[in-house]
Amino acid sequence: MRPRRSPPPPTAKINKDVSKGTSSQLAGADEAESTLNKSLSESDISKAGETSSKSPKFVLTRSKRTREDMLNTELSDFKEEMKNMITSLFAAQENELKKINPTLKEIQVTNQNIEASISFLSEQNEELKNKINLLEKQAIEDKKYITILEDKLEDLLISSRKSNFEIKNVPRKNNEAKEDLVEMVLNLSKNIGSNVNKEDIKDIYRVRPKKDGSRNMPIIVETSSTILKTEVLKCSKAFNIKHKNKLCAKHLGLRISEDTPIFVTEQLTAKGSRLHFLARDLVKNKTYKFCWTSYGRVYVRKDENSPVITIKSEAQVHQLCNEM
Repeated sequence: MRPRRSPPPPTAKINKDVSKGTSSQLAGADEAESTLNKSLSESDISKAGETSSKSPKFVLTRSKRTREDMLNTELSDFKEEMKNMITSLFAAQENELKKINPTLKEIQVTNQNIEASISFLSEQNEELKNKINLLEKQAIEDKKYITILEDKLEDLLISSRKSNFEIKNVPRKNNEAKEDLVEMVLNLSKNIGSNVNKEDIKDIYRVRPKKDGSRNMPIIVETSSTILKTEVLKCSKAFNIKHKNKLCAKHLGLRISEDTPIFVTEQLTAKGSRLHFLARDLVKNKTYKFCWTSYGRVYVRKDENSPVITIKSEAQVHQLCNEM
């Protein structure tokens, strides 16, 4: 028996059919192309109509650009346009920066100069601040020292006037001389019961008026001792207490303005007079009951049972007023 042959695989048959179809198609295309390429002769004019009336076995189609190609072209154009725009923008910015750079350098130099000036001024300010602090401290020390000097000067002035007393509100006589003033003091001594002789008067004068027209200026009497001055003051105070008619111009032997009241006090310094004036306001306001002077000092006392306060400055007087 002959061996049986196996049938060919289906894939081989399919490939054979495909190859046959492809070869037949290629042959048809070649035939059509050769037919078109051939020119008809005059003898075949009659056949030309026959062949032209017949439709060709294939159709040539024109290839068209797809939408994707158009989009790619537009995108490429857009990219190129943007690239050109950015390039021109960068070029313009570069030109502007070239113009701005010198100005920026000038500004930088100016800023450096300003910083240097500020640093210099800060150093100077710190130095001036230190100097001001030193001056303030020195001013405080100087003020304390001035206060000490003022107190010493006040003490010297008080010491130089410790044997002096003054008679206030005395009418002035026409063509008044020192002999007239001495005679007034002697008459006063007789009336109040003190022992003042002409030899006890070292000097006597009337204070010059600060304004024109002031006539009843105080008379300053310099005695030979503080004891004598103190005796005159005590006798004058006792006379005013005992007699209803207090001391007046007639007790000085004056025949003009006899009823003009006079006041015998110790001579105070300018500062002492100011403090005495302010201290008397405390008594007028009924804040304190007593106010007096002794050996150039001013004293106040609230009542009989209160301590004696020595007035040393105007600030102290204002403080005493505020305490009430």
